[in-house]
Amino acid sequence: MEPSGKEMFAVVARDGPARCGRLTTRHSIVDTPAFLPVGSKASVKAMAPDELWALGYRLLLANAYHLTLRPGEELVRKLGGLHRFMGWRGALLTDSGGYQTLSLSKLASVDENGVRLRSHIDGRKVEMTPESVISGQRALGVDIMMVLDECPPYPASVDRVARSVDLTARWAERSLQAKRQSDQLMFAIVQGGVYPELRKRSAAQLTALPFDGFAVGGLSVGEPKPQMLETAALVSELLPAGQPRYLMGVGTPQDLLAAIALGYDLFDCVLPTRNARNGSAFTSSGVVSVKQARYARDPMPLDESCACRTCRTFSRAYLRHLYLSGEILAARALTEHNLSFYCTLMSQARIAIASGTYEIFRRTLAERLVEGVKEH
Repeated sequence: MEPSGKEMFAVVARDGPARCGRLTTRHSIVDTPAFLPVGSKASVKAMAPDELWALGYRLLLANAYHLTLRPGEELVRKLGGLHRFMGWRGALLTDSGGYQTLSLSKLASVDENGVRLRSHIDGRKVEMTPESVISGQRALGVDIMMVLDECPPYPASVDRVARSVDLTARWAERSLQAKRQSDQLMFAIVQGGVYPELRKRSAAQLTALPFDGFAVGGLSVGEPKPQMLETAALVSELLPAGQPRYLMGVGTPQDLLAAIALGYDLFDCVLPTRNARNGSAFTSSGVVSVKQARYARDPMPLDESCACRTCRTFSRAYLRHLYLSGEILAARALTEHNLSFYCTLMSQARIAIASGTYEIFRRTLAERLVEGVKEH
């Protein structure tokens, strides 16, 4: 018998809607709330897998669409699966590639069968169906598979988003029929834009089906921040309490703190790695941009309260020098710090939830981060 989502996920502590959980996968147990570093092409930029493990990460995100294009899921399968291919011993979640219907909309067309697009690499024709996406993720051997969905743009008319909601639901049913391996989890993706009734419709359609967890997609695509949080709050209340809730693509520290307070468990975003490559570091007192001249002679670490290797070793002045000199070490050091900051943030949130002090923790840290942005 296939284990249910409730057996794979257990809520171990609550503080209001915020909760700590334990997600059991084939390769690792993941304590939640948890942030997933983005490694779309089977690599988190500037970081080695053992470094991510040492920071405390147990679940990474890759992208089935990108890996299907290059090197190809069959090659990965023949080489022992994605974990062996990339040298990662923890759990892996693969995004289906549905987001590419939005990000590569000029190259893509969508119909009942699936998505047709031209590869952004070499222009060849690519077809993604709910069945092919699940087949590809089975070949990759990942722990958590995401179904193919259609992510509508923002803004979009209610009729346009309604069609997307219903198509996503039909694709989700086909994805379940294509699933054959019981030890790979499968999550559905709630769509509906910023329309409350459509979000309710999507959640009702998907939660009626036997998925292992539920994601919320189609946010952080251009809508105002208050609308994003309002929509996330609505959907969280519609999802099963005993299964993981994954808020996709949301990623400033303040947003994560707010989303945890709404009852979400998993998050991913390119922000910590992308910002690091642009010379920007997240710290407990706000964002530090090492590009600024004020740091040219600054002997302090990025964050005095951070114990990561970067903060133990390098000054702001040295990091600025590395960045302005175009040294690869700048990206490596800043990325390691940012991912350490995010991992620590999740750990602190879990401790606060378990001790019943999450709201105090969230407000105190959020205020400090906002004040720090003004100062830095």
